[in-house]
Amino acid sequence: MRVVARSERLLHVTCASPLELTRAAYHLGNRHVALQVGDGWLRLLDDYVLKAMLEQLGATVEAIEAPFQPEHGAYGGGHHHSHHGEAEFNYAPRLHQFGVRR
Repeated sequence: MRVVARSERLLHVTCASPLELTRAAYHLGNRHVALQVGDGWLRLLDDYVLKAMLEQLGATVEAIEAPFQPEHGAYGGGHHHSHHGEAEFNYAPRLHQFGVRR
């Protein structure tokens, strides 16, 4: 069995320079936006307010349909409170894990 991500309506963001792309990513991160990061581009769920902000920053923003695979947060995949008698529960962060994880 193979699982394939469903296509979603996204904004595909490119910029004239790495500095401008970094600024765009900074402003999106400041708003806690789920973000897919590629080589020279960013993708986020379609949002007209964020699109306008990115265009004001000088980014080129294109509406596309594609699978969305955002970065996992730096602090792990979720939130959980352990209760008395439960085993310790831990979400490990998944930052750019290349290769096989054991």
